[in-house]
Amino acid sequence: MNLFVGNLPFRTAGADLEALFSQHGAVDSAAVINDRETGRSRGFGFVEMPNDDEGRAAIEALDGFDYEGRKLTVNEARPRR
Repeated sequence: MNLFVGNLPFRTAGADLEALFSQHGAVDSAAVINDRETGRSRGFGFVEMPNDDEGRAAIEALDGFDYEGRKLTVNEARPRR
């Protein structure tokens, strides 16, 4: 299950996302999206979890979770167009 994670603090790294989501199940990959020109975080990322049940549990636990002073938005990612 591919998860979208929004409203991340700008200093969050992929390893931070992986640590946060691994508390709820196995994580295949975690990435924070950076701006191409500045290299700064854009404030969102994606987490890939191999087990759909664990992915849904992570959504339930972390959507609205206060992470470093910001309430996360977590939901299933929409496919790319």
